[in-house]
Amino acid sequence: MADDNPGWPDKPDNQRLIRRVLYVACALLVAADFVVHRHIYTDIERVPAFYALYGFVALVGVVMAAKGLRHFVKRNEDYYDR
Repeated sequence: MADDNPGWPDKPDNQRLIRRVLYVACALLVAADFVVHRHIYTDIERVPAFYALYGFVALVGVVMAAKGLRHFVKRNEDYYDR
């Protein structure tokens, strides 16, 4: 039985607002990287926005690994019907 009344996160206006808030938060964090003093341990950390780039690359790596792992752990549609 489907519910015709979507929750607040499912409404397009709220999704747009959440997305914009996240974009602004990410931009502020990257901008803070230029202002806040960091304790640098390696030379690669001197790259501006290094932590944002590192996090993005790590996220893409996890998604790609999950896509590859899916081929090993997936089951047939009727797996539980047997």
